[in-house]
Amino acid sequence: MNIISKISKIVPIIMLAFIFLACSNDDDNTPAPMQSNIVELASATADLSSLVAALQAADGDLVSVLSGAGPFTVLAPSNAAFQALLDSNPAWNTIADIDTAVLSQVLLNHVISGSVTSSDLTAGGAGYARTNASGAGGANLSIFYDTSNGVRFNNVSSVTTPDVEASNGVVHLVDAVIGLPNIVDHAVANPDLSELVGALTAGGNTTFTDLLATPGDFTVFAPVNSAFTGFTNPNGNDINDILSNHVIVGASALSTGLSNAYLNTAATNGDGDALSIYINTDDGVTLNGTSNVAAADIVATNGIIHAVDAVIDLPSVVTFATADPTFGTLVTALTRADLTFDYVTTLSSEGPFTVFAPINEAFTDLLTELGVESLGDIDEPTLKATLDHHAVAGLNVRAEDLTDAFTVPTLGGDITANVTGGATLTDANDRVSNIIATNVQAINGVIHA
Repeated sequence: MNIISKISKIVPIIMLAFIFLACSNDDDNTPAPMQSNIVELASATADLSSLVAALQAADGDLVSVLSGAGPFTVLAPSNAAFQALLDSNPAWNTIADIDTAVLSQVLLNHVISGSVTSSDLTAGGAGYARTNASGAGGANLSIFYDTSNGVRFNNVSSVTTPDVEASNGVVHLVDAVIGLPNIVDHAVANPDLSELVGALTAGGNTTFTDLLATPGDFTVFAPVNSAFTGFTNPNGNDINDILSNHVIVGASALSTGLSNAYLNTAATNGDGDALSIYINTDDGVTLNGTSNVAAADIVATNGIIHAVDAVIDLPSVVTFATADPTFGTLVTALTRADLTFDYVTTLSSEGPFTVFAPINEAFTDLLTELGVESLGDIDEPTLKATLDHHAVAGLNVRAEDLTDAFTVPTLGGDITANVTGGATLTDANDRVSNIIATNVQAINGVIHA
């Protein structure tokens, strides 16, 4: 049997040698045969007849598209792969039964612009590429590849025959049709998000997977496995509340659309008010001053995932003050060593608190009013009295609670809020401050700037 095996390996080599010699004796001016384009190659491959039928049936004239200049990388499902797709839906007996618009998007989810060889993928190890299918916000859908054991896409389809060259790209034959991935599909596909998936589904919980598998617009800040390993939950917060703090409902936000701003998450305080998350894009994307986006813009059908390097705990009032550079001078004032009152510890406690937080420019105006050059020049009683007038204990006063002539009982005495013509605060000395930002909601209170 070994001899036969060796002969079977040698014979093709000898035949190739004869072919090579014969070709070398041809007239040198004879043009080489034209290489087939992707559609021609598929049409000539018996096991891709279902793919060809699908290309012909789908919207978008995909036959012409994939016969074009390219280059394209096509993940070509076998006939058996298409049969498995049909078997997955009782209403589908043939490819003609699939909605042509849906079929077009599914097929485009197997097309990557550019020529990507198996060695290119192997060099990357694991990661994301963009297909030509449309995802949330009109962005191209992401596809996850993992080469730790062969080449696998979205953890559902493996390459069986790689690197079939065409005149306008490269084809990799795969053993399963790759469906259009939602957020849950992407999370499950990536092994570096396995800790997140485990947390989302702990104890048979389906709340998150049900939500994030539905049509809609979501942005998910997904902690990688090492983020969960390093998280000790120092405040003992409920893990489901913490996970909700990583989800924004109603918006699919690509990293290019993010700016320094507050957004509402799916987490809430005890009154049902949505918790805020502070996004800072001065140097990459940082969330609440503690978590950085490590891999941005994983596009799903129903939203965007950004993988982050730390779990984002439920924010306190102090979390936002320290995360937002707009409040840098306020933090310096609150932490001045000679203060007789520990504001940071107090405002990190259960609360609730309402803080009317002066921005940096407000402190500049205060220095001018007092005729001093720096915070260090303000005596402790004056600084404490100033800070006390910006904090309310025992109340979570949101913007919608304010009315004209509303009395605000601060630690330093009553001030008056008015909302007609723009929200303002008036102190006992008739000094008026404008409220320029409202409802930055923490777990233990709310900030208005």
